[in-house]
Amino acid sequence: MATPSPVPPPEQPIRLVPPSEAPATGPLAAEPSLIALPSFIVGAVAFGMVLIGVVPTTVVGAAMPIVLTAGLGMWVAAIWSARIGQSAPAGISAIVGGFFVSYSLLVLGLIHNWYGIPLTAVTETQKLFTISWLVIVTMLVLGTLRLPSVFTLLFALIDAALLLNLLSIIQTSANLSKAAGWVTMAASAVVVYLFFSSASHATGGKELPLGPPVLHA
Repeated sequence: MATPSPVPPPEQPIRLVPPSEAPATGPLAAEPSLIALPSFIVGAVAFGMVLIGVVPTTVVGAAMPIVLTAGLGMWVAAIWSARIGQSAPAGISAIVGGFFVSYSLLVLGLIHNWYGIPLTAVTETQKLFTISWLVIVTMLVLGTLRLPSVFTLLFALIDAALLLNLLSIIQTSANLSKAAGWVTMAASAVVVYLFFSSASHATGGKELPLGPPVLHA
């Protein structure tokens, strides 16, 4: 009687992701906020000083390299946050980065006439930009109600700054523009507080109090 040939062992499936029992790789703790928060601060301070009138309207483009770099820094932080599974910080960083980059491109485009927008349509273009981002930031205010209240305060201040800026465009009011700039500076101060909290945590200390969320459920 012929001896049956041995059955070959089944091929192991190709894994697209490591098995769950595989040890995690990479840093045990990460703080993308140490990139996001300073980027936010420098971009917001430059934006606020433009609104306050620190630089004349004829040289507003001087602040754009700062604001554009801030936007790119926010995107770096967004990618880092996404890679380590921090969805909320990734989304917020990407949105703020988008604002800074789009603001820079708008100002530079208007100065150099990249988009072919006539002077008679500049005000309407500014309204379009501000209203669009006002909607997004209002969504962020509502979306952060379950986060510590300092984040809700931050985006409420940014929302107020954009609203004041919109009113300054509609009414051609330098005072409203300055008010928007000072509210932006207040938002920057909140982010400075957040930075010290993250820096303390990253260096082995405790986070600073961030306040209870508005919604607990």
